[in-house]
Amino acid sequence: MAHDLRGVGDLQFYCVYVDPKLAHLLPRECSVLTVSPLLRELVIEISHLRRHGGIDTTGAGLIEIMLERLGRAPVEQLHLPMPSDRRLRQIADRLIADPSERTTIPEWAREVGMSERTLCRLLSKETGMSFGRWRQQFQIMLALKRLSEGESVQVVAFALGYESSSAFVTMFRKTLGKPPLKYLAERNQGIARLHSSEGAVRTESVMLQ
Repeated sequence: MAHDLRGVGDLQFYCVYVDPKLAHLLPRECSVLTVSPLLRELVIEISHLRRHGGIDTTGAGLIEIMLERLGRAPVEQLHLPMPSDRRLRQIADRLIADPSERTTIPEWAREVGMSERTLCRLLSKETGMSFGRWRQQFQIMLALKRLSEGESVQVVAFALGYESSSAFVTMFRKTLGKPPLKYLAERNQGIARLHSSEGAVRTESVMLQ
């Protein structure tokens, strides 16, 4: 499946390639998984196996545990499918240019020349989301980027069109389960642990067959 990734800030990136025969527990569509501390350490340890002489019985056991943990990892709502229809892309481009845009669905439908019902049906078909859910997901992704770059919660909230930072925090918590600063702090702690254990920023790949 064609896809791309974009990272923001200082990070380490590990690729785990799993043979389809071993992937029966994994999601069938592109997903973002919650990586627990144990799963994170398993991926790092397994990435070193071949450099340390190949995969022995212990290594095979680690791989089995990692695959089991991958299969049980919760799917986070951190993806933003983009529509391909040119009319829907007009809407997406407008929101990217002005994230605080609050045009309603009927207004969008008139602007791009389709009925409200057609707009909703087409967006659902191309993204798997309702218009409101897609716009909220767009705001979450943009908020994470800007917060990671050091902007305050209040500045981000106003940039996204919220009348108060508390309203933005409530939306964020409902979507990701934690308020923005706690979510970012926990993610940054994980990155810090990786730096202390590895000592350098790098990319690793693991191929499991």
